[in-house]
Amino acid sequence: MFRFFSQLFPGSTLSDRLVAVQNRPSGFDYMRIILALAVVLWHVNDLVWGRMGEAWWQTALFPFAMLIVPMFFSLSGFLVAGSFERNKSLITFLGLRVFRIMPALVVEVLLSALILGPLLTTLPLGDYFSSPVFHAYFWNILGEIHYYLPGVFEQNPFTQVNGQLWTVPYELICYVVLAGFAVLGIYRKASWLWYALLLCYGLQVLNTILRPREDVISATGSTVVMSFIAGLLLYRYRTKISWSLTLCLVTAAVSLWLATIPAGQRFAPLPIAYMTVYLGLLNPPRNKLLLSGDYSYGIYLYGYPIQQALIAANPVFRVWYWHLLAVVPAISLFAAFSWWVIEKPVLGRKDVLKRLESWYMNHALVQQYRWLRFFSAISAMKSPEYD
Repeated sequence: MFRFFSQLFPGSTLSDRLVAVQNRPSGFDYMRIILALAVVLWHVNDLVWGRMGEAWWQTALFPFAMLIVPMFFSLSGFLVAGSFERNKSLITFLGLRVFRIMPALVVEVLLSALILGPLLTTLPLGDYFSSPVFHAYFWNILGEIHYYLPGVFEQNPFTQVNGQLWTVPYELICYVVLAGFAVLGIYRKASWLWYALLLCYGLQVLNTILRPREDVISATGSTVVMSFIAGLLLYRYRTKISWSLTLCLVTAAVSLWLATIPAGQRFAPLPIAYMTVYLGLLNPPRNKLLLSGDYSYGIYLYGYPIQQALIAANPVFRVWYWHLLAVVPAISLFAAFSWWVIEKPVLGRKDVLKRLESWYMNHALVQQYRWLRFFSAISAMKSPEYD
């Protein structure tokens, strides 16, 4: 299939493009920030007006909005595959994933439960802190998502504290899936990875027959996980897939068309992934301020609760333009705080993972029982040329 498309859309490959930009295209950095801000913008509809308000989802913007989260996961799949191939063991790889996700998530959950909640709850503080709903909120740290805090945002059109956390469990699932693919040899054999994605498509056909959900047109957990796998596949076949503007436009048109069809999103991951990777491999000049850090995760993580807090604080922030004028600077400040104070310092402690990796690989039990070495076998699971 990929050979056919390479002949139909000739030109340099994704691998050639990566080499040309020295594996550091600025397109992916800009895309992360743009997609994170797009999530904030899209939430204005529900959070400011509620589902019965201005209904942006009925406008021409809707198909574009339905691509945002799958694009995030496609981008993650492509870049995480590169990270996987650069690491020596699953210990380091999975450790880096934990370092990237958990610290900022932990801080966001603690700030929401221990500062934002007590400030805005309508309950007495004793009732707030003793509530089972308050206690359950801390499960968010481990990926078991709870959206509410007692007495918080009860007067808002939506009462969730951070509705965007719905993607966290699926992000964790994606990393487990990649580790599973690696251990089982699916990643190592490119054709097997392709068959795995085809199997997912087959399951989506069955899913659509059994659960058509014609009333819902949106990204679901299965869609975003498939988008991640599609990103892995494109990285795995990077030496065989053309980097083509024409193909990007075709896949963008297909993605937008599928976004308008009930259950169509279930079949959009591969075209969405190609469009995302093409755009990510662009290399516009770097803005030193905007790209001084990776602020996208902080924007994505803090956007929803900050929007909710502003709406609860003053009715003026239910006017969409005042809302955006206030929320974008506020979120930017929190994102900068998250990157420089939490995320970057933790990521700078990679030496901890290297020591753990060394300890494990040299442990007597691992030396004695070879089956324990699968955690340190990435070198046997990866290579740019398997087939």
